Amino acid sequence: MPKNSKVVKRELDDDVTESVKDLLSNEDSGDDSFKKSSLMVDDVQEDKDRDIEECSDTEEERPAWNSKLQYILAQVGFSVGLGNVWRFPYLCQKNGGGAYLVPYLILLVVIGIPLFFLELAVGQRIRRGSIGVWNYISPRLGGIGFASCVVCFFVALYYNVIIGWSLFYFSQSFQQPLPWDQCPLVKNKTTAFVEPECEKSSATTFYWYREALDISSSITESGGLNWRMAVCLLAAWVMVCLAMIKGIQSSGKVMYFSSLFPYVVLICFLVRALLLKGSVDGISHMFTPKLEIMLEPKVWREAATQVFFALGLGFGGVIAFSSYNKRDNNCHFDAVLVSFINFFTSVLATLVVFAVLGFKANIMNEKCVALNTEKIIGFLNSGVLSHDLIPHHMNFSSINTEDYHQMTDIFKGVKETEFSSLGLDPCDIKDELNKAVQGTGLAFIAFTEAMTHFPASPFWSVMFFLMLVNLGLGSMFGTIEGIITPLVDTFKVRKEFLTVGCCLLAFSIGLIFVQRSGNYFVAMFDDYSATLPLLIVVVLENIAVAWVYGTDKFFEDLKDMLGFSPYRFYYYMWKYVSPLVLLALLAASIIQMGMNPPTYSAWIGELAVEKTLSYPPWGLAMCVTLVAFAILPVPVVFILRYFNLIEEDSNSLSAVSYKKGRIIQENSSPEDDDTSLIEGRTPNEVPSPMPGKSIYREPSSSTTTDLDTAPNGRYGIGYLMADMPDMPESDL
Repeated sequence: MPKNSKVVKRELDDDVTESVKDLLSNEDSGDDSFKKSSLMVDDVQEDKDRDIEECSDTEEERPAWNSKLQYILAQVGFSVGLGNVWRFPYLCQKNGGGAYLVPYLILLVVIGIPLFFLELAVGQRIRRGSIGVWNYISPRLGGIGFASCVVCFFVALYYNVIIGWSLFYFSQSFQQPLPWDQCPLVKNKTTAFVEPECEKSSATTFYWYREALDISSSITESGGLNWRMAVCLLAAWVMVCLAMIKGIQSSGKVMYFSSLFPYVVLICFLVRALLLKGSVDGISHMFTPKLEIMLEPKVWREAATQVFFALGLGFGGVIAFSSYNKRDNNCHFDAVLVSFINFFTSVLATLVVFAVLGFKANIMNEKCVALNTEKIIGFLNSGVLSHDLIPHHMNFSSINTEDYHQMTDIFKGVKETEFSSLGLDPCDIKDELNKAVQGTGLAFIAFTEAMTHFPASPFWSVMFFLMLVNLGLGSMFGTIEGIITPLVDTFKVRKEFLTVGCCLLAFSIGLIFVQRSGNYFVAMFDDYSATLPLLIVVVLENIAVAWVYGTDKFFEDLKDMLGFSPYRFYYYMWKYVSPLVLLALLAASIIQMGMNPPTYSAWIGELAVEKTLSYPPWGLAMCVTLVAFAILPVPVVFILRYFNLIEEDSNSLSAVSYKKGRIIQENSSPEDDDTSLIEGRTPNEVPSPMPGKSIYREPSSSTTTDLDTAPNGRYGIGYLMADMPDMPESDL
């Protein structure tokens, strides 16, 4: 063919095997401009196997994972985060011990794996980030992708602050003894005394609130920046930026360490903890099932919420990571594998946490026995208690827990009415284990206190906080990828510049979290910036695929992509069960928020206690703004698309042509593309295929053309065809 011939290159759908004759049968004979163009089809089978990068010189080659292992580690690193270590054990203890695993597993199968599989599949099929994926599924629901990006940004803001806290504790762990081992002494000219705030609480609690955070008494008292934490936050963002600057080429290599190292630490902690006294008490207390609690609706609601957040659904990170996969990758296997790795990681972390807390409870119980034994000796010396009440075999120099309980039982029997006035504590190890802690209270107070009693405590502290840093980084990589990938796909900007800009912006905004009142803002963002918006996002994702795009059509796509049809189980889960469960969970979350006005826990230094306070009016406004701003893109994009208010030129957000499983970049060179022949426009004026503006050529008044459908039941997207106003938008 002569070089100066004008050629329109179109990429065929993978299932379309129409011949040139079939395609030209749709041509309007009255359109001379169309006749001047020709369609190059050398070999249909070659077109089926050809990737988009080979078909267009202007399309940059999409990055790909170096290996399947690297991809699995990335997904595991994203889904397995800090919540597995400090949220799941708390829920397990609170909601019936071992019995809690039953509703968790049921809900993992009913909503967890199906929705995780759905996100993996759409990302791998369409090979774009969340914005491109949901524009393809249904342009009017394209706001889902933007909402995911906003939520990811909100979460990244405060999540990296937690990594900064872990970096601070990590840097302080290279000391013997550890700085939070004992209360500090306050010296004046004549005497030295223990810091009153520390004496009223504990050494680890004091170190967390006063030394690390230097926290103010309420959210209204800013107190200025905590410069040590600001430096740690900067270090955390530098680490994230360097790891993400080249996309998966750089972050994928980091995943080998950040995803695997936490498992090494957890196993080491479990082995070490099992060798300590009292660890078995903690584990047995943990897994003693309380079957009656399983029937409470609250248990199922909290289990569903944990399943939902543990897998990272709705963030866009799962879609972004899977978009770099080969098209025929078995994403169903990946979904099941990652989901159960996540579950077993949670169980492993629970074993570790309660083995360590069992050891700590044993230490605290021994201190309680020693303290109350001194009281008993004082009562014996003063004559309040008779020596005849003490069994002869007991030696006060080595009283154990059983001996102490035997004495208190005797005292209760003899002095039943006077026993309460003695002020003796029960010193029951179960009471100590029932003191449920989660989140920062577990990591930076309870766990750090337990580690002070470990032999070689600095080593274990270094390992623990390095594990927290790696768990946090793995989740941060997926969160940032959920922002960067869809924006790069949509706006075609340099990934390096966007990554650096995003990290700089996030660090600048994140300075509000390293004020003295910053911990209260972290709690606010954790409670309101993600929970409700993510539930709405995932509900819309499920509805968009199952009801707008069509479950049957999606099953056809999966069969074409995977080479086999998924189990029919997923059909009913996606279409009926999962949407109903998600809507019920959403309703329950809204009701809970309505019944419980927004509050936060403030540390009152003078009293050395936590106190629940209500947010000030501007704080309430901020909570509402976080939720509204995260959801806002969904109705905005819907309205703009429904009323055709978006000018769909080459510079608009929708200037991307979609086809089944691929997105083709529009050619902007008028010399090389005959798309300018459509309606006599230049390439920059040609609209993209969005609802309300037909991409099909208007039929001439004298000719009507019968349309042939493609073998998969769809019309040949991307070719000039007669206007079909009834064609559903999801096919575009």
